[in-house]
Amino acid sequence: MKSPDFRSAIVAYIREQARPVDKFSHQPRLYELTRVIGADQNYDDDVVFAAVWLHDLGVFVGHRPEAPEALAKWDCVAYAMHQTPDILARLGFPAEKIPAVVETIRTHQPQENPASIEGIIVRDADILEQLGAVAVLRTVCKIGRDTRFKTFSDALRVLQKNLETLPGQLKLPVSQTLAAPRVQALQQFLAAAQAEGCAGAE
Repeated sequence: MKSPDFRSAIVAYIREQARPVDKFSHQPRLYELTRVIGADQNYDDDVVFAAVWLHDLGVFVGHRPEAPEALAKWDCVAYAMHQTPDILARLGFPAEKIPAVVETIRTHQPQENPASIEGIIVRDADILEQLGAVAVLRTVCKIGRDTRFKTFSDALRVLQKNLETLPGQLKLPVSQTLAAPRVQALQQFLAAAQAEGCAGAE
């Protein structure tokens, strides 16, 4: 079945906006995860699709502030929530579904507790992206270009925290199953980093 035109328009918009360019890969990967997680669920895939593609708008260069002081206080989720309605309206997304997209974006981070199945699916998928080999790649590439990651030690601390705190926050059983090999991969990476003397290294 052919996707509605607004889907292609959303993807094209994010492809243009995603900077640095490696940030673009998160969205298609995340959407595929939502399809696996939601396979047995009754949910609105249009809402999930739009939320997945727009939730990180506020982390792209050109959308976020560049000054370190402003960046340290930046609320990228609030920015995405604010920008999303106008973007979706301009790209032909069904108007009646826009509030659900905004709410799904609002609740996509681990500390939130989404009430909708769309929110739960997106949040679980985003947590999975913070575990496993993908999490290592996404975190390590930030060293030196993100104010939170000045050294290897900063990246390793975040990955260790993810390993300790995130798997238990997954809500759906299928997400917990998908997490198992990712948890194992992250454990092995962190153990290897420790054995090779990376812990505490600059």
